[in-house]
Amino acid sequence: MELIIDIASWVMFLGGSFFLLTGALGLLRLPDMFSRMHGAGIIDTMGAVMMFTGMILQAGLTLISVKLFLIILFLMFTSPTTTHALARAALGAGLKPLREDDKTDVKELALMKELEEERRRISKT
Repeated sequence: MELIIDIASWVMFLGGSFFLLTGALGLLRLPDMFSRMHGAGIIDTMGAVMMFTGMILQAGLTLISVKLFLIILFLMFTSPTTTHALARAALGAGLKPLREDDKTDVKELALMKELEEERRRISKT
């Protein structure tokens, strides 16, 4: 039984390492900020969760496992929230995604800008 847990743990470590390396390459190679945020999301979610899961399997059923599980929950809630906030801040600052040739993207950005201006106007009153 211990051999199966060790194998599963190492599979998680190797899978997590793969996702971490893929995400790091994405941060270096992707062209714009919005694409790079996708690479950072891979690092946060899949890579870190798989690494922590491998650590949980190695630790067994202990208080350390509970703490590692709480770290996983924290990452699962905070990572998408920070990525969304960063994307909204970038759009609010006027940074546009790379695909400006797509007419639907241009319309969606204009609509988001109008909604943001409306929100700001309402919050001032």
